[in-house]
Amino acid sequence: MSLDFILRRSKRKSGKLPPGPSRLPIVGNLLDLGDKPHKSLAKLAKTHGQLMSLQLGQVTTVVVSSATMAKEVLQKHDLTFCNRTIVDAVRAHDHHEAGIAWLPVGTRWRSLRKICNSQIFTAQKLDANQDLRSKKVQDLLAEVQERCLVGEAVDLRQAAFTATLNALSNTVLSLDLTDLSSDIAREFKEHISCIMDEAGKPNLVDYFPILRRIDPQGIRRRTAIHFGKLFHLFDRLINERLQLRQVKGYIPLDDMLDTLLTISEQNNEEMDANRIKHFFLLADEVTPENLDMDDKFGLTLLKAQPLRAIPIRL
Repeated sequence: MSLDFILRRSKRKSGKLPPGPSRLPIVGNLLDLGDKPHKSLAKLAKTHGQLMSLQLGQVTTVVVSSATMAKEVLQKHDLTFCNRTIVDAVRAHDHHEAGIAWLPVGTRWRSLRKICNSQIFTAQKLDANQDLRSKKVQDLLAEVQERCLVGEAVDLRQAAFTATLNALSNTVLSLDLTDLSSDIAREFKEHISCIMDEAGKPNLVDYFPILRRIDPQGIRRRTAIHFGKLFHLFDRLINERLQLRQVKGYIPLDDMLDTLLTISEQNNEEMDANRIKHFFLLADEVTPENLDMDDKFGLTLLKAQPLRAIPIRL
């Protein structure tokens, strides 16, 4: 593979594209983004208009810079632009072919969406979990009060994250993923954090797809390792739940896992153990870091300082 081939690919003319800045060979407009891409794009839009095209490596990108134009794109042409760009990291274990967030709009995506709307995120399900959510909020308030009584600063972002993740993980798996006394919780946190770190790194393959086969930075390879370990944990949880469901007098936990296992028993073609694992992978990819204004695929916005509550004596 030679740079000459990449150069020739970058020089190929596309169809009608909006105006944009001049492009360098091979890298295109990557250098125009600078270290503050959102500011660079706003500045470029003043010169080239609300709709402009950039060449990011081999990837032609159209940038929308106004509410009016965004409405035109996302409402009037939603079917054309509804599919997401698949970053190379999520190709590990073919997650892009099973995860609902990455599937193109089609039969499979509509089937999963139907399951979400009719079985998982119904008003009845949400109402049934109201007590759980209330309890996690009360736990959050109790922790803040306890810290204040002893005069300790409270990291509100971390505290809110803990409450949110525990509510989510109990809804999905009926366990607290932030309970550090739990081996499973510690493993979850470790692997999810590593996955988000890998996904957040600028990846040459995302700008030069021709490099996908060799994965020069090893991002997909390392992500695959963590995916595999998470899937192993999911297998354990699924098998344990299947054994419980065989026990006479078993009372369903009414969490997402029980719901998906019931769907799997009724229609294995629609939902099976592998699809359940990929489904859970989406639900558990939450860390304090991705609660920030942060694009995880190389274009990182400025982060605010962590929000803390510092008790003072009145």
